[in-house]
Amino acid sequence: MKILPADYANPLHAQALVTLLDAYARDPAGGGEPLSEFAKTNLVRELSRRPQAFSVLAFDGVDVENAVPVGLVNCIEGFSTFACRPLVNVHDVVVTVSHRGRGVAALMLAEVERIARERGACKLTLEVLSGNASATRLYERVGFAAYQLDPAMGQAQFLQKWLV
Repeated sequence: MKILPADYANPLHAQALVTLLDAYARDPAGGGEPLSEFAKTNLVRELSRRPQAFSVLAFDGVDVENAVPVGLVNCIEGFSTFACRPLVNVHDVVVTVSHRGRGVAALMLAEVERIARERGACKLTLEVLSGNASATRLYERVGFAAYQLDPAMGQAQFLQKWLV
């Protein structure tokens, strides 16, 4: 298994990123719908324009040129006002069905943590659907926990508002 930061300028990495993210989008955990043609065409270029974005890829095989892409983590750097330091949001975690349960996600998250530490980040954040028990177990196993400031105030909730 080869785990490495994605090079958005590398066509092999770019194709792997789009293919893996599309597979995730089609999965029930990703919404069950394929990526739009707009996203497929523009995603890598748009990520490359954002210095706060980075991705990690997993390939099955030592020689990446001949290996099969099996995992992806997309990350976006944010900022913690309380710590006055960067934070890294783990935005997508993808492992192909054929490679689930083999530790691929844990290896990719270790690489994300290495990069985040290199960037001076104070923490990693992520969101997970409450019904995705296997992902939740993985995240807890590698050190993630529900977010709260004061236990009396409860755990944080992730909300969204579409601006379409």
